[in-house]
Amino acid sequence: MTAKKNSSLYQGIYNLVQQIPPGYVCSYGRIGQLVGCTARTVGFALAALPLNNDVPWQRVVNRHGQISLRADGAGHVLQRDLLVSEGVCFCEKKRIDMSTYGWKFLEPEPSGSVCA
Repeated sequence: MTAKKNSSLYQGIYNLVQQIPPGYVCSYGRIGQLVGCTARTVGFALAALPLNNDVPWQRVVNRHGQISLRADGAGHVLQRDLLVSEGVCFCEKKRIDMSTYGWKFLEPEPSGSVCA
């Protein structure tokens, strides 16, 4: 993958993650489906974020509603703290109930459509 294509893909991932509202999470796989890449690529994109960015990376978790452990060994603690501060609850198995806190991405209405 070329650097330009990678940059464009990563920006698409960041744009989508920025739409996840506080108090909700989305899986790496779902983000990947929506932008046309793999869950792993979403993880690489989020790991490539510079410090002090405005992308709410903490709102992306694995498909089981769990925080994926980071190579640095401490990122998962920060991620959990940020999610808890947004009102996301974890069960005793350290999982997030995706039916409660999972972000339901809605495609925009086609232009010209009329809602009842």
